[in-house]
Amino acid sequence: MWSTLPAFLGACLLIAASPGPSSVLIIRNSLRGRRAGMMTVLGNESGVFLWGVFAALGLTAVLDASEVAYDVMRLAGGVILVGFGVQALRAARRTGDTGLEAAPENLSDLRSYRSGLLLNLANPKAGIFAMAFLPQFVPSGAPHLATMLLLAAIWSLFEVGYYTCYVWGVHRMRRFLSRAGARRRLEQVSGGVMIALGIRLAVES
Repeated sequence: MWSTLPAFLGACLLIAASPGPSSVLIIRNSLRGRRAGMMTVLGNESGVFLWGVFAALGLTAVLDASEVAYDVMRLAGGVILVGFGVQALRAARRTGDTGLEAAPENLSDLRSYRSGLLLNLANPKAGIFAMAFLPQFVPSGAPHLATMLLLAAIWSLFEVGYYTCYVWGVHRMRRFLSRAGARRRLEQVSGGVMIALGIRLAVES
């Protein structure tokens, strides 16, 4: 497996760098503080690891084979994404109504972790992708289950390190981003993106 590890890590980097709802949520929650941002990252990567475990056990094949199961998860995921987007737009409106440079709302560790985990598990495409992605890096003759689980752990740990850079960057810019105008625009953009992604997930076949 070690011979394929550089290629696997390169693929993990490309996946993490692709914009998506998880990165939007991590940036938004990081504005609440480094701890909230890191707990969101840990929640998201717990979801990544779980999808890897499901793929290793063959459970994600159910989503690929059952149109009903996939559609149920797809619609539920779309509703969850839209819900996160509406929350962001409401936060932007509250900031606009006050017109003050108020401190962002504090999030508990559990709430931050749960938001990251829920957002990741709400996307059935992540499960289908894990099922297609991880087996490509299992060497011939290697124990399938153990190697898949190890790859899933490496994948999630790699992304923890990658998204920690997001948390650090937002923290460095927090003084500017906490201003009412900048914060309102950030909430509006993140809310709009998540609503658009939620609608896209819900309506696509």
